[in-house]
Amino acid sequence: MGFFAFLLLGLIAGAIAKLIMPGDQGGGWFATLLLGVVGAMLGGWLGGLLFGADLENFWSIQSWLLAIGGAIVVLVIWGLIFGRKKTA
Repeated sequence: MGFFAFLLLGLIAGAIAKLIMPGDQGGGWFATLLLGVVGAMLGGWLGGLLFGADLENFWSIQSWLLAIGGAIVVLVIWGLIFGRKKTA
């Protein structure tokens, strides 16, 4: 998969992950792009490690599910670290 296809996959995966997760995650399109790209990398790495997944095809449902799953994991971790702090 080419560099720009990977960025597009990451942007869309990040946007879908934000739609799936409840609540307000904040961040604009750039944060969504970074979240999606990091999530796609994480999902692809874990998919290759655990399942032997081949992620070379952009239109593969396997690539998309792993990228979205990775983006959700990154979003959950991001929320745990930088979640809203309650002030008294």
